[in-house]
Amino acid sequence: MSIRQKAFSDVLPDFRNLGVIARVLVAVNAAAAVGALFAAANPAMALERFVAMAAFVEPLLLVSLVALFLLSPLLQRVSYAAGFAVVLVVVVVLAALYQGFVPAVVAEPLPDTWRTLALSAILAAAVLGLLRLIAKAYSPAIAEARLQALQARIRPHFLFNSLNAVLSLIRRDPKRAERALEDLADLFRTLMAEPRQFVRLADEIALLERYAAIEQLRLGERLRITWELDAAPSDALLPPLVLQPLLENAVFHGVEPGTGSSEVLVRIERRGGRVLASIENPYLEAEQRRAGNRMALENIRERLALFFDAEARIDTHAANGRYCVEIEIPYRAARP
Repeated sequence: MSIRQKAFSDVLPDFRNLGVIARVLVAVNAAAAVGALFAAANPAMALERFVAMAAFVEPLLLVSLVALFLLSPLLQRVSYAAGFAVVLVVVVVLAALYQGFVPAVVAEPLPDTWRTLALSAILAAAVLGLLRLIAKAYSPAIAEARLQALQARIRPHFLFNSLNAVLSLIRRDPKRAERALEDLADLFRTLMAEPRQFVRLADEIALLERYAAIEQLRLGERLRITWELDAAPSDALLPPLVLQPLLENAVFHGVEPGTGSSEVLVRIERRGGRVLASIENPYLEAEQRRAGNRMALENIRERLALFFDAEARIDTHAANGRYCVEIEIPYRAARP
């Protein structure tokens, strides 16, 4: 789900989204199961009828999903009514073609053509209606309020840490403190940007580098950051302030408590249609158990779900004295 508008408006679901595909599969199979249950005299007959119905329905369902997957970019550009009509036409046409070519392998005779077309149209309309209700429940207005609340948790903590970093420089190095304040101003322009819109990965990396520069001034040689960004797709789109809190966590929980020099590794790359980002820091078990670390991770997990539904993941693991947070999102390129 992409959050771009202040109020809910009818927009067809993105049929390239794994969450949408999963909901369609579950809804259609649930409808088939209910139909089989009501048409049978006992559970055994219901199961037999459901298997027979599934043998007929599943291939048509999968072909329809593939067609809608390919048509999704077009459907996103037309009005809801026009897109609704296109989906019904596609499903009915595919059902007609399928009825003519499907082999008679099911236990019961195939339904007649008109019945198949009518049921296909009714089921497609019902599923679209269900998806619309789900989209309305997670409408941009509601999601925006949740995002604003999540964003509000990040800003005060970030401001506190950043100002402390600058204050530590004012007396001993005023010029560097002035440069740090300029970086901080740039950072807060990003913080105050519209949270409902995606940003380019290049901008998020620039934010990471500005924040790292501020922390480097504060921690000096205690902080070493290794950047592995050669394979990072700079045009990839992602929600704002997803990576910076992870770097902040790595410094706060993995570097500050130590007494010596500590390395933080930032790696971002593209693998096919996915973008992977990982941030590693020294593992201090007592620090990782602190509530602040868990809260930040859950915050980001929820924000990724709001923007990408089921297509994003965030995982953590600790091994060999290192703690790693990994994020994976679909690759979506910014328009030139």
